[in-house]
Amino acid sequence: MHGGGGPGGGRPGWDDYFLEIARVVSRRSTCLRRKVGAILVQGRRILATGYNGAPAGLPHCSAAGCLREKLGIPAGERHELCRGLHAEQNVIIQAAVHGVAVSRATLYSTAEPCSVCAKMLINAGVSRVVYAQPYPDGLARELFREAGVEVEGRG
Repeated sequence: MHGGGGPGGGRPGWDDYFLEIARVVSRRSTCLRRKVGAILVQGRRILATGYNGAPAGLPHCSAAGCLREKLGIPAGERHELCRGLHAEQNVIIQAAVHGVAVSRATLYSTAEPCSVCAKMLINAGVSRVVYAQPYPDGLARELFREAGVEVEGRG
């Protein structure tokens, strides 16, 4: 069993514990539309963290503005029209930068991954995804299903 808390709900189960850490990570986000945090965990050990925002060294969206907002692009569409990286992309990148293998890890994210991130997570070997809030991307769900990645919403 992954989740579950102690009697009376006082002590969080592992899934709730790691989702709460992802929520704290999301507070570092510089995205104007949605703050997302993600962590990769293996054997109850945090491997890497990531949040959404502009690439390192570039102006944050709060300074440069949000092209998606200006163009009225709804969530789940036209991912390429954003100066930022998604939290899931950044957590994979952070693991790679530091030489940390993520195969068979669990991703905990404050938002359900999009299809672009789903493809990256599948190729990185992530075996399980636990998210807090749904995201409107049916293709991501289908890709995870086809790849045999366990996905659980805990909103």
